[in-house]
Amino acid sequence: MSEQISLPKTDLSGKALQLVSTLLVATVWISSLLFGLFILSFYFIALLEGNTAQWNEILPGLYDETSRSATTGIGVHFAAGGIILVLGCIQLLKSVRRRSPALHRWVGRLYVLAAISAAVGGLVFIFIKGTIGGLVMDIGFAGYGLLMLVAAVETFRHAWAKRFDTHRAWAIRLFALAIGSWLYRMDYGFWLLFTDGLWHTDSFSGSFDYFMDFFFYLPNLLMAELFIRRHKMAEHPALKWLAASGLFVATAFLLLATYFFTKHYWGPAILDLFA
Repeated sequence: MSEQISLPKTDLSGKALQLVSTLLVATVWISSLLFGLFILSFYFIALLEGNTAQWNEILPGLYDETSRSATTGIGVHFAAGGIILVLGCIQLLKSVRRRSPALHRWVGRLYVLAAISAAVGGLVFIFIKGTIGGLVMDIGFAGYGLLMLVAAVETFRHAWAKRFDTHRAWAIRLFALAIGSWLYRMDYGFWLLFTDGLWHTDSFSGSFDYFMDFFFYLPNLLMAELFIRRHKMAEHPALKWLAASGLFVATAFLLLATYFFTKHYWGPAILDLFA
């Protein structure tokens, strides 16, 4: 009687999901890094040069010479926001954590400090001056700032206590919030491109504007929670293929958006910075 040998089955769905997930993460990192450099070049350099009136070219009402406190708050918000977008890509790299733990710790402290500064600076601006979109935008953006502040404090607190699994979970949540400002501009850019500004007004009080006041960060947190708990979720090939397909579409969209914004907006400003 011949003995049957069972060969291990190749998990194509798992490999596809892993590959697409890696591509998505790489795309998000590269795109957010470029946007972080743009923020530093456009807003922070303008602050250093005393040309803060330039801020109003993209977002009206940011610079107000009659309210120095609000201007300082939003200036700190942009400067720190650019830093956390740049450093966040480094902090989540497993190779950096393993090979250079000291670098990871010191960059992490700067990262958390920048995140706290960005949150506090934005909150100061909202409470003193208010946003262009009124009460709904005030609530949405203030909620975003408070969540980032909590995530930054928890990231540091659990690292200090050496609860590294919990620390990494909060670090993922913090990065998900940090890229919110990047997604906000990406979403608006494509909405204006494909719908010609449907349900959007110059005062940011349209239906789409109210939706975006919360959409740019709450879904990010949901995706972060799914990512944190991915190993505890039941695995099924059909679900993996479905997830891989969705992530592939998201990756393609982000690649196209990154190319468009880098070519027309981010790239020229970054080149000016290094020039």
